[in-house]
Amino acid sequence: MPDVRVSEDLWSTGMLPEGILERWLVEDGARVRAGEAVAAVRIGEALHDIVSPASGRLEVLAPASEVVDPGCIIAEVHA
Repeated sequence: MPDVRVSEDLWSTGMLPEGILERWLVEDGARVRAGEAVAAVRIGEALHDIVSPASGRLEVLAPASEVVDPGCIIAEVHA
C-alpha cells in the first residue's frame, strides 16, 4: 500500500521552517486517483498540494493542523 508523503523537496536548503498540515482536500476513506491533490501543507509562507501516489481508498494518518517534517507519512492508499 503506497504512502502519501510530504516531499522533502518542498523545503528549501539550509533553514527548515516548520511545516503544517493545513487541511485535507478529501475525506478519510474517500476514493482517490493517482496524482489527485489530497492535502495542503504550509511551509513558511507557501501552501503546497500533496498528491496521492496511487489510486484507491485514502486512510488519513495525520490530523489537520499537525506539524509535519520532510518525508513524513500523512496517509496511506489502500487498493
